[in-house]
Parts: sequence; structure tokens; C-alpha cells
Amino acid sequence: MNFSFVTLFPNLIDFYFKDSILKKAKDKNIISCTYYNPRDYTKNKHKKVDDTLCGGGAGQLIFPQPLFDVLDEIKSKHEDAHIIFPLAAAKPFNQNDAKRLAKKKNIVFVSGRYEGIDERVIEKYASEVFSVGEYILTGGELPSLIMSDAISRCVEDVLGNNESLAEESYNELNSKTLLEAPAFTKPIEYENLKVPSEYLKGNHAKIRNLKKELSVCKTRYYRPS
Repeated sequence: MNFSFVTLFPNLIDFYFKDSILKKAKDKNIISCTYYNPRDYTKNKHKKVDDTLCGGGAGQLIFPQPLFDVLDEIKSKHEDAHIIFPLAAAKPFNQNDAKRLAKKKNIVFVSGRYEGIDERVIEKYASEVFSVGEYILTGGELPSLIMSDAISRCVEDVLGNNESLAEESYNELNSKTLLEAPAFTKPIEYENLKVPSEYLKGNHAKIRNLKKELSVCKTRYYRPS
């Protein structure tokens, strides 16, 4: 799996892959990352990539030329490039999307800045557009990181134990409608707070039933709809 990140600020993304699980996945060549800065492609003599909005309005938009050129270059290298734009006005990204996209070989994330990206770029190049929440961020780098992290975890052998995915929230095997049950570790008692006794008796049928009940309780509390 190769991730290509189109961003004016590659350092905001690169650091995230330098530690922990994703670093190990990179070291094993399970995933790889490539960075493209639109400023390197602009034909503006001042290296500008943004301009005022047609029709008026506050802020600046990234104009088409540098993004057209960089995305054309990426597509020339990767004919199977799946190009994703993180946008506020888009369908929500979810776990099923992460699992589906984990089967791709080349995913491109295009991060906007300022007031966003000229719509013509999105119309021409977007394979999909996603929102990561009902709030506004200063750029697309954080959403790109969120999605690439979620996708990476679903790539085979990225996690040390692929069974870790089976009981997580939003996993189809754990039911599409239920959140993950609470989890506990040692010590069994800490500051008068105890692990539920059913977790300790080795009866896996009872443990599964309890986890299901706790998942229902958690979902009812956090997702009443």
C-alpha cells in the first residue's frame, strides 16, 4: 500500500509515520509514503498557489494549475491511483470505507488549505471525497492522517495480531450497530476499582454474553439514535 500526500506542509504528516505501528509497517515495506508539495509545481513566479475567490468572499482558494500538474504526474506513475479529497461538505468516512480502501494499492490524499480548493480540481480528479466530522479544520492534513491511519490498520500484517480488528467498534463482526465493550487489564483491583468477576473465570461464553450486554449499554448511552 502506497500513500501519496499532496500537501503544502509535508512535515505535518511525515512525523506521524516515524513511530509505533505505522513505522514498523513502513520498515517492513507493508506501507509506504510519498509527498508532493503543490508549491513545487506552480508556474507563478512568486511560488503562489492561492488566489481570491471568484464572485467575492473572504479568504483565498488554491487555484487549479499546480494541483492539475501534480495530480497528472501522480496518475502517470500510478494508473490505479485512488484520489481522495478530505472536505467538510462530503459523506462521513467510516470503518467500512477503511476496510474497503485497504484493498487499494495506491491512495492519494489531497489536502486543502486557506478556504479550500478550486472545485474544478475536485470535479476532475476526485475518486472519492470524505468528511471526518462536522467541524472545520485549518487544512486537510489531519483528516488525511486520520483516514490513512484507519486504512493502514486494515492492511494485512500491519497489526501484530490481525484478530485485534475483530472485536473493535464499528466492525461488522461486532455488529454494525454496537460500540466496543469495555476492556480491562491487570491489576485486578486498583484504588478500589475492580475488573468484573465474569472476565476472570475463564467461561468464554459468559464473557461474550457480558461483552454484548456492555456493548448494548455503551451504545445506548453514546449513540441513543
